[in-house]
Amino acid sequence: MASAMTRFAEKTVIVTGAGSGIGAAAARRFADEGANLVAFDLEPGSIDEDFADLGDRLMVKVGDTTDPDTVNAVVADAADRFGSVDVLILNAGIADFGTLPETDDATWKKIIDVNVNGPAHFVRAALPHLKDSGGSIVMTSSVSGLGGDWGMTAYNASKGAVTNMVRSLAMDHGKEGVRVNAVNPCVIRTPLTEEIIEDEEIHDNLKQRIALGRVGEPEEVAAAMAFLASDDARFITGVNLPVDGGVGASNGQPPLS
Repeated sequence: MASAMTRFAEKTVIVTGAGSGIGAAAARRFADEGANLVAFDLEPGSIDEDFADLGDRLMVKVGDTTDPDTVNAVVADAADRFGSVDVLILNAGIADFGTLPETDDATWKKIIDVNVNGPAHFVRAALPHLKDSGGSIVMTSSVSGLGGDWGMTAYNASKGAVTNMVRSLAMDHGKEGVRVNAVNPCVIRTPLTEEIIEDEEIHDNLKQRIALGRVGEPEEVAAAMAFLASDDARFITGVNLPVDGGVGASNGQPPLS
């Protein structure tokens, strides 16, 4: 559903991982609220067609967040085209299952590179513009950045790093007028989680741990991102906001009835 609000009119929003899932929902939310949208993805899919209604308000960029030169060029092109960079939605990420002994060096490096180094490259490139605009950064962390999972050591390490990077960036750059926050989703219905959600046993186990009794939808995460990036949250920074249906409310014990 399109938002009636125009909190981001004449603002430029860069969304990474905008080709699908949470990133696509975020891109649509910010576009519906009036933003100039810079949609960045390694595999952009149907972004051009899905956002054709934006006309000149859309810029699509294809590339790898782990390449600093690519990232620098995206930020520079966005500022040149639209005159400012106001919001960074750093959503691109990957996951992998495995204990530490089961995770080879290449997989470990790739997860850290995409989930930690990619956002860091974007922050470095965009900070001068965000200082000028009084801008905002929202990263996609995870409930896995607030607590551990069985058999997901590399992913947990990467999201733990994101969670604390958000806090550090907020402290370092708040007095420069830049706010930095994160959303921390649990399992959200996206192409990446489709196989898990369609497994009946796993789905039932998930629903037992989620207080609201269902998995989340990408639009629900996007709504939280839009709030954190907006002036409605102008006195909020350094926050990792669980968008988890109540998973974090549990003390970890299983249901007794």
